[in-house]
Amino acid sequence: MNQPKQIEQALNFAVCFGFSLIFSIMLTACEPSAESSLQPEGQGKTAKTEMLEMGAAMFQANSPLKSLDIYLDGFHASKDDPSHQMEAHHYCHQVNEEFAQCALFDGNTRQANLIGIEYIISETLFESLPEPEKKYWHPHNYEILSGLLIAPGIPGMAEKELMKGKMNSYGKTWHVWNSAPFGKTGDKIPLGDPSLEWSFNHDGEALPGLIEQRDRRLNVMTSEQRQKRSELSSLAKPQMGVDALTGKFPGPTTSLPGVADKNAKSLK
Repeated sequence: MNQPKQIEQALNFAVCFGFSLIFSIMLTACEPSAESSLQPEGQGKTAKTEMLEMGAAMFQANSPLKSLDIYLDGFHASKDDPSHQMEAHHYCHQVNEEFAQCALFDGNTRQANLIGIEYIISETLFESLPEPEKKYWHPHNYEILSGLLIAPGIPGMAEKELMKGKMNSYGKTWHVWNSAPFGKTGDKIPLGDPSLEWSFNHDGEALPGLIEQRDRRLNVMTSEQRQKRSELSSLAKPQMGVDALTGKFPGPTTSLPGVADKNAKSLK
């Protein structure tokens, strides 16, 4: 492809993405909300505390938080106990083309609890890691191609481009608060050791009702997302960690076209 054509296509996408982003911002106020199901233990705020918060908002900057401008919603399973699953709301900053960092919450409202962190890296950065380090990083291709990972509120074209850019990437995720495990009672305050989280990589690994609950609350259809993203499977490469949890789920599981394990042995 010649350079003028590439420039024209890039400009067209930038214009479309800009309008999509503006439209998305306009819709933010009416975007479906996901309230946290857990209120932390402790007494309610006093008037003094609320006044101090107002003063801080007026005189202090929150620059690091303003950069968390990408909202993703997906699911995690504990690597040590894959039956322990939950929905996670990611608020991310794309530091550069190959590295992003996210704060994780159990909801998408002001009352949501901060439950962990996730770092997202490209295939290139993953391959540069020492072998012992790779066991901490889960693959993303199934999450994307299955439709489980979504960017709520972003118009379809922009969301598809966002997901395309995350193909073959990996995430390192730690949960520090077991606040909203699906089908179980969460802890009122953060307890115990951090939990290394993993991704779903086959159909049948998610607990019945987990995905359906998310879809109802956020007014999305995972099955439709899967269909729309099927063409991205041509970009998928085999990834490490796809079969890391094989045999650890109670029911039968099936593979998704485009999702394949690269070298499971080094992750066991």
